[in-house]
Amino acid sequence: MDGNARWAREHHLPIAAGHREGARALKRVVRAASDLGIEDLTVFSFSTENWARPEEEVNDLMSLFIELIDRETDELNQENVRMRFIGRLGDLPDDLQRRIALSEESTGTNTGLNLFVAMNYGARGEIVDAARRFVARYGEEGGEAEFADVMAENGLRDPELLIRTSGEQRLSNFLLWQCAYAELYFSPRLWPDFTPEDLEEALDHYAQCQRRFGAR
Repeated sequence: MDGNARWAREHHLPIAAGHREGARALKRVVRAASDLGIEDLTVFSFSTENWARPEEEVNDLMSLFIELIDRETDELNQENVRMRFIGRLGDLPDDLQRRIALSEESTGTNTGLNLFVAMNYGARGEIVDAARRFVARYGEEGGEAEFADVMAENGLRDPELLIRTSGEQRLSNFLLWQCAYAELYFSPRLWPDFTPEDLEEALDHYAQCQRRFGAR
């Protein structure tokens, strides 16, 4: 979900306003994804590298995450959405960790869209953490299938489609293992301007892809 800061600058607003507008875009997209019957949606909300941003921006983001979880969890329950979080959650502020745990518990029995939120997430770090679990469990006996099982312990399945907004064309340390065969779609739209119609355009692009997984 890239482009919040650029959106704010283009509209002569503080960066925090861009993040809040990005949160509104996320709500629109989550509802649209649920209506379209998408089973899993994973959003990259905060990376392990984002701690290097200005302290005021980071603090604003942490407060916004807490506010959003408090405000939106009941509505997500009404829409049968299940909340899941991935990343190094133990490094987040205690208040935010408590909200995360409560939202996962509150929505845990829902059977609709699985909404995975990548928070304090980095794919390289995720692979390193999984490698440690893999060695502890399998030693030298395991192979790629066993490693995939270790990677999938959080319930996240390999994405079929990866959408990146704002015109940037790179993965930025997001789901590197899981996206080995994902179709990639790059939207020029800044994330706060991303609409359900843009999501449908990305899905139309995906529908035209022929997924061969290396075969002919």
